[in-house]
Amino acid sequence: MIEKETVAAAVEQLREDLISLVQSLVQAPSLTGEEGAAQEVVAAAMRDLGLAVDMWEPSVEELAPYAEHVGEFETLAGRPNVVGVWTGSGSGRSIILNGHIDTVEPGNPDLWDSPPFSGEVIDGEIVGRGSLDMKGGVATNIIAVKVLKSLGFEPDGDIIVQSVISEEDGGAGTLAAVLRGYRADGAIITEPTNVELLAAHAGSLVFRIHIEGLAAHGGWRDEGVSAFEAFIPVFQALLDFEKQRNETLDHPLFQFMRNKVPINVGVVRSGSWPSSVPEWLIAEGRAGLLPGETLDQFKRELTEVIVEAAAGHPWLADHPPRVEWFSGQFAPSEIDTDHPLVEVVSRAHASVHGAPPPISAIPAGTDMRHFVLFGDTPCVIYGAGNPRYAHQTNESIVIDDLVRAVQTIVAATIEWTSAPPE
Repeated sequence: MIEKETVAAAVEQLREDLISLVQSLVQAPSLTGEEGAAQEVVAAAMRDLGLAVDMWEPSVEELAPYAEHVGEFETLAGRPNVVGVWTGSGSGRSIILNGHIDTVEPGNPDLWDSPPFSGEVIDGEIVGRGSLDMKGGVATNIIAVKVLKSLGFEPDGDIIVQSVISEEDGGAGTLAAVLRGYRADGAIITEPTNVELLAAHAGSLVFRIHIEGLAAHGGWRDEGVSAFEAFIPVFQALLDFEKQRNETLDHPLFQFMRNKVPINVGVVRSGSWPSSVPEWLIAEGRAGLLPGETLDQFKRELTEVIVEAAAGHPWLADHPPRVEWFSGQFAPSEIDTDHPLVEVVSRAHASVHGAPPPISAIPAGTDMRHFVLFGDTPCVIYGAGNPRYAHQTNESIVIDDLVRAVQTIVAATIEWTSAPPE
C-alpha cells in the first residue's frame, strides 16, 4: 500500500494542475444542453493521461424506454459523454469515478463579483458557475488518476472515469453510460457533499396540476369561479400531506432532517386578464420520496390526496383537477452503510482528515440511482464543497478542500482496486 504521506505529497505537487483544470472547465460554459465545449477539455485531459477515451453522443432511441426517469429528448447531438478507462490487471475490483459536466444558468452576471465563467481565484477559492457543482468534482477524478500515474501505481481493477451530460435535468448521461455497458464493482460520484459520505438520497417527482374555473367579468366576479381560489384547498391538502408523511415515514439517514420529504409548489400560473375571473390555473411542483418508496406508489398517493381535496369543494367535485407528471423523475436509492465501498471511502477519508466522515443522506435526487437501479453497481457520493451553495450567485469551491478530496479519492481507489472482487 502507498503511504498516506506519499499520496499527500503527490497531490500537493499537482495542486496547480488541479486549479488549472477546474479553471479551464469553468471557462468552457456547459449549461445543460450545451456541454460539448467543456467535454472537449475533459477528453483532452483524459487523453493526456493515456486513458482509453470513449466520447459519444447518447442515443435518444436507447434512452426512450427510460423517459420516466430521465425525460424525453428530440436529440442529444453536440452533447457527448466522455469516459476514460485505465484497464487493470483483472485481479482487483473495478471502480467508476463519476461526475457531471453540465451546469445551471449563471443568472444575472451583474450580480457576480467577477464574471461567472472567469474561473478567477479569490481568497483561496475558484469562483465561477459550475466550480462547485460540479466541475471541481470532475477535476478531482481526473487529477486523482494523474496522481496515481505519478506514483507509478498499477491497478488490479479497472478505473473508469466518467464526465456525463444532462445531470441537472434528470441524469440521461449517467444512464446512457450504464446502458453502454459501463458497470463496475463500485462507483463514487464526486458531487459536493462537504466531504460527508452520502449512502442514500431522496427521490423526487415533478408534477403539474390543472385546475378549471369559470370565466366572468371581474365586476361580476360572483358569477364566475376563480381557478386560483379553487386551488387554495388543494394547496393546503398538499401541505397537510407533507406534514403527515414527515410524521409517519422514517429512515435512519433522514431522521435528523426537519423536512425529510418536502412538497414544493414552485410555479403557479393563472388567468390571462386582470379584470377577468381566472378560468384556469396550472401549478407545478416537486415532491420528495424516501428510499424504499416507489415512483408509482407515490404518484397514486399524491393523486388521491388531490382527488379527496377536490371532492369536498363545491366546484371541483364536478370539475376535478388533472394531475400530470413531467420531466425526469428521480427514484430514491441507497447503499447499506456497512457495505465494503462505504468502509473503504470512510477509511480513505480518515487517512486524510484523522477521523471517519459522517455517513448521511441528501434530500435531493442524484445520478446514484442509475448505478444502483439499472447498473447493478453499488454507489456512494463524496466530494469537496458545500452543496447548499450550488446554483448560487458567486458559486465557488475552496482549493484546499479540493486537494483533500483528491487525496481521499486516490486512497480509496488504491484500496478498492487492490482487493479481489467478491
